Order: sequence, then C-alpha cells, then structure tokens
Amino acid sequence: MARRATAGASGSGSAGGGGVAGGAGGSRVKGARRPEVRLPPLEPHGGGELEPDGDYDGLEFLEADFAGQDGAGARFMDCVLRSCALDETRLHHARFLDSVLTGIRGVGTDLAESTLRDVELIDARLGGVQLHGAALERVVIRGGKIDYLNLRTAVLKDVVFESCVLVEPDFGGARLERVEFVDCTLKGADLTAATLKDVDLRGAAVLEIARGIDRLAGAVISPSQLLDLAPVLAAEVGIRVEG
Repeated sequence: MARRATAGASGSGSAGGGGVAGGAGGSRVKGARRPEVRLPPLEPHGGGELEPDGDYDGLEFLEADFAGQDGAGARFMDCVLRSCALDETRLHHARFLDSVLTGIRGVGTDLAESTLRDVELIDARLGGVQLHGAALERVVIRGGKIDYLNLRTAVLKDVVFESCVLVEPDFGGARLERVEFVDCTLKGADLTAATLKDVDLRGAAVLEIARGIDRLAGAVISPSQLLDLAPVLAAEVGIRVEG
C-alpha cells in the first residue's frame, strides 16, 4: 500500500528525516520519520467479537472489551481504537495501518509478528505485551506506561518513544533503525544481540541498560548518560574501578 503524504490527524510531530548532530567528528544521526495519519470519517464499530483474519476499515472502536478474543491475522486500516480493553487478546500477525490507538489497556496482549505502519499509540497502559518478531515502521508511542514489552527479533524503523515509561523492555535480537527516545523513561532495557543504527537515546529522561551494553554501537548518547552508564560499561570490559 502506498503511503499517503498527509497531515497528522492527532497533532503528532512533523515528518522527520533531517538528522541531528551527534557523535564524534561531526557525524550525524538520522532522525526518525514520524507517521502522518489523516483519518477519513469513521463509522462506529457495530459491536461483536473480533474475528480471525477480520477486515476492519474506517471504523472507530470505542471502549470495546476485547479481552480474551481472537483477532489473529486481522487487518485494521484507517481505524481508531479508543479506550479499549485488550487483556489476553490474540492479535498474532495482525496489521494496523494508518491507525490511532489511544488509551488502550491490557495485560498479555499477543501482537507477535504483527505489522504496525503509520500508527500512533497514545497513553497506553499495557503489561507483558508480546511484539516479538513484529515490524514497526513510522510509529509513535506517546505517553502511558508499558511493562515488560517483548520486542525480541522485531524490526523497528522510524519509531519514536515519546514521554512514555518502558519498564524492562526486551529488544533482544531486534533491529532498530532511526529510533528516537524523547523525554521517556527506559528502565532495565535488554539489548542482547540487538542491532542499532541511528538510534538517538539522548532525549531519554532515564536510561538504564540491564543487558547488552555492548550493543550500543550505532546509538548516540549524551555526556551525562555516558557518566551514568560508566559502571556498566566498565564491568562489561572487565575494568576494576577502585578509589
């Protein structure tokens, strides 16, 4: 599907890609391109449960309770999910295209191997959400809190985490390209075997790397963050610091 060049419906940031200065020798880190979502007039979802391989186009889901339902392989295009419950909802291999998810909540939501393209995820409250093997492109995750986010082996391209709290996110084996962390809290992140390219961590309000500190090549951090990470970096290379 060709991407439409349109203005943001929910006031999201402008399209990026200009790059900002960073690193030694005047090198630059490329900025993420943000989604540009303009939604058509929406029809209210008529109720009923999600269906596997369902096709949802131009719909608004308002305060729907999808707990425990199976929408594996479903496609959501030009949709809004507002204040919906997704506890243990099965959305394996689902596709969210040109859509906005705002105020969603859930524990154990299964989005493994799903596709999110030109998506805004706003003020989510999620725990143990499974996004392993997923593909995220031009996605903004703004506000809210996500505990134990599983992004193992996922591919993230042009993704912005903004003003959100991520507790023990797992990026193990993931590929991150043009990913930005803006005024967000990153606690106990696992970067084991991850591959980073043009990843900007300087805007993170809190940056804690629990594992995979050696995978930070391809990222840019601030001088103060370097000082904060110094003990972990020293332990990684076997340096004893005594005084």
